[in-house]
Order: sequence, then C-alpha cells, then structure tokens
Amino acid sequence: MGVSDDLQRIAADTFGWTELRPEQLDAMEHVAGGHDVLAVMPTGSGKSAIYQVPAMLRDGATIVVSPLIALQRDQREGLAESDAPEAVAVNSAQRAGETRHAWDAVEGGDAEYLFLSPEQLANDEVLDRVRAAGPSLFVVDEAHCVSEWGHDFRPDYLRLGEVIERLGHPPVIALTATAAPPVRADIVERLGLREHREVITSFDRPNLYLAAHLYADADQRRAEVVERVVERAGPGLVYCATRKDTVAYADALTERGVAAAAYHAGLKRAVRDEVHERFMNGDIDVVVATSAFGMGIDKPDVRFVLHAATPASLDAYYQEIGRGGRDGEPALAELHHHAQDVNLQRFLTARRPKPDALRGVLNALDTGEPRTPKQVGDSSGLSPARRTPALNLLEQAGAVTADADGRFTRTGLGAAEAVDAAVEIAEQRREMVRSRIEMIRGYAESTNCRRRLLLGYFGEQLTDPCGHCDSCDAGTSRRADPDAGEAAGLEGQETVRHPEWGEGVVMSTERDRVTVLFAEHGYKTLSLDAVRENDLLEPAE
Repeated sequence: MGVSDDLQRIAADTFGWTELRPEQLDAMEHVAGGHDVLAVMPTGSGKSAIYQVPAMLRDGATIVVSPLIALQRDQREGLAESDAPEAVAVNSAQRAGETRHAWDAVEGGDAEYLFLSPEQLANDEVLDRVRAAGPSLFVVDEAHCVSEWGHDFRPDYLRLGEVIERLGHPPVIALTATAAPPVRADIVERLGLREHREVITSFDRPNLYLAAHLYADADQRRAEVVERVVERAGPGLVYCATRKDTVAYADALTERGVAAAAYHAGLKRAVRDEVHERFMNGDIDVVVATSAFGMGIDKPDVRFVLHAATPASLDAYYQEIGRGGRDGEPALAELHHHAQDVNLQRFLTARRPKPDALRGVLNALDTGEPRTPKQVGDSSGLSPARRTPALNLLEQAGAVTADADGRFTRTGLGAAEAVDAAVEIAEQRREMVRSRIEMIRGYAESTNCRRRLLLGYFGEQLTDPCGHCDSCDAGTSRRADPDAGEAAGLEGQETVRHPEWGEGVVMSTERDRVTVLFAEHGYKTLSLDAVRENDLLEPAE
C-alpha cells in the first residue's frame, strides 16, 4: 500500500473524510515525504487536513502555530469530534491545571497536536520544552502574518524562522488563504523553507455573489445595511470598523426582530465565547463584528457577509467574505462603501515607530553581550508590544543580529544611522499599507467586473466578465483584452523594474492598465499607454 492509500485510509477512518480534494492529497503527500510545504487555498477548502492527516504517520507531536485563541479552540474542537489523538493548547487564557495537562500529554506522547501562539514561542522555557518533545511537524497557520507584505502582519511571526531552526527544522507546513505571489515569496524566505513544495489553488469562489454600494451619507448607509440584513435569510455576518458600530448595528437589528449580537475584542472573553457558541449552534442568526471575529470559524451555511465599512485591504476583504457559502451553496458578499472609510483606514494604519523605543533597544544591547528579547525588555523598560517591532526593524536595518538561540547583539552600525534606517523601513511598510487601501477603494468604486478585479489582485487573470456580480448584472463589465499585456511586453507574474519605484511583480493587465506590486512602494496601477510611450516597465534581470 502506498503513501497515498495510507493518507486516504487515515482520512476516512480517523476523520470521516471519504474523499480528499486533489490539492489536499497533493500537499499531504509532500508532507508525508518530509518536504516543507506552502499551501495557499481558499477559506473553507480544508487546509487543516493537510497537517492533520499526515501527522498520524509521523512520530512526535505536531506543533501548530495559530494567532488567535478562538482559532485554536475551534480547531481543537474539530479534532475532538474525530477519532484523532488528543489535541492540546498552551496559552494565556487557560488555567494552570490545563497547561500542566497539556505539557504532560505532549511529553508523555499522548497528544498528537500542540497549539501555540507565536508569542508563546518567544518564551525560552516554552521553546525548550517543545524542543525536548521532538516535534515531527511544525505548522504555521495564517502564514500571511509572517509577511510584511501580507495584510495582517504580526511582528512575533517574524521570529518563527529562528524558532524552526532551534527546533532542528522539522518539516514545515505554511497555510494561508490569502497570499499574492510576493507574499508567498516572503513567507518562504522568512520561515526559511527548504526545497519546499507549493500547492496553490484558484482564489475564485464562484458561489459568492459580489456586490458593492456607494454612499455619500453615513446615516443612509447605516439604514440600508440594516434593511439588507432584515430582508435576507441568515445566518450572516456584518463587519464594522469600530467596536461602537458593532453594538449600534446589533441593537438596531435586534429592534427589527433579528437575533443579532455584537462581537469585538473589547468584550469579556466569556461574552465572546457565548456569542461564538450561540452563532455556531444557530441560536443567533447574525453576528455584527469587527475583524476580531471569524478567523478559522467553520460554519458552512453562512448565507451573507455584509461589510458596513470598507476594510483595509482586498486581502482582508477576501478572507472575511470567504466565511460565506462554505457549503458550496449561493451566498452574498456585499460591500457598503463610504469615501470616509479610506480616511479612517489611513488613520488606523498610520502608526510610526517611536525613535525612543529604537534607541532603548540599542542602549540595552550596548553591553556587547548577547541578550534575549526579554532581557532587552527588562533593561529598556519596553513592553513586548513595543520591544518586538523595534527589534525586528533594527534587525532588518542591519543594526542588530540574532544568533541560533534567539539572542541579539549590536552590529557596528551607529545609533543615529540605525534609527534612521529602521524608520525608513517602517515608512516603506506604511506605503505598502496605503497602497492596499487604494486597491480596495478601486474595487468598491469600480463599475467593472468585481470578480476580475479581486482575482487580479492575487495575480489570477480572468478574461471574460464573471456574470455573477452586480457590475455584470448592470451590464457595465467589460471583457478584458488578453493580448493587452503582451502588446506592452508584459506578462502576469513577470518581475519588472520601474525607474522610480524599483522592482515589482505584474499582478494583472487589462486593456488600458496594468497593476504592479512594488517591493518598496506597494500596489500601483499604471496606464498601459504611459508604460508603452515612456518605457516605464522593463523586465528585471
């Protein structure tokens, strides 16, 4: 019996999955063969199975790095409903007794899966215990968080490459639903994947009907969103930009007879858990939430995902609407856009690094002795939330280096030069964020086929209008010219160079424009006429 047969047998006997998708089986076979794997598959396509099944063929615990406690809990509950061995977690939200049981189960060989946050792995004691357990697989869930080009970048994810090496580099599986080609390349580099295999599926979710509505008046938008929810059959999700809005919308819907509840990070954990459980059980029809709700939520019958405000990027939007229609049945993804949303997103993403935090880190490393991040924090008085980004920026600026044990030392770069370089890197990151905001605004305000725009953002070309969005129904979608890019000497996914913005990757071309993702300046949409007349884009060597 071959590896493929073994994997399908385990999937059926242990998890009850009588049929695996070709891409799932392909990725599993790579994992079973000991390869590092990057899998980019749409939300709801069964990415977790890629590690859950082959883990049963390998000795030792599978470490799953997951960014949210709610996400860890959902995945553990899913495993508990199968015949798989025990899945445990170590996090700050559980009791000391639960933590002791988790470590006992891992160290005694009784637990197959251990869920941790990247912040937990920044703790040397935790990392030492993981290393002593001899992990067989290392899984990075929501792997786009490791990339500064990704929409949900988290500084602690940047340390995972070092963690993997300190664990002896067991086979690594990086999983995400949203990763354009440059993000994928960044994930591979940041995690240090070796001779890895990639399994990339289409980003298209044809059962989702895409629509957007524009408003000049905030009150009119609020009233329209409420009406849209009232007239639709649930279950459904409504995403808002602020905690205050989640409560206001939930109250307005409740007054109209809709079983709705607010969800945001400011609520007590017990309240959030109750809302989540009642939604999953069908006691609540609509959850009105900030982006804190939904990651990893596997409710198959969500019939609509409405956005009462424009999110910060098409990456985030794609991930959030991916929670609709996981059962394959029709679902609505509707964006309600106001021009002021863009200003709000710019404000929310405008944080700059504090030079005093950068200098504090440098001063803490003046002794010349290698120091752990905790020691740097103790010496500088910086919290982990300020210390980690500062260390990451200074490392990228070449001002500090980390050894195999995760300890930092200063290089010969002067303090003033180091701070200036770190601030410049942070400014490039902010420019990337701003460019993504402009791309989601373009999607919201376009009269062209929305599916083509959305797929093009991820580097996937669609020539004909999709026929399943509001622009197509209105007759305003235009057929793309498949030869437009070729006529300008451009091909999708080609690396090009611009005289001002440097190197970038062609994401999509239409009859009159090309969208390029530049490494240091983000997404730019250029006129093809201007590109041709001024030789703006040349193939990069």
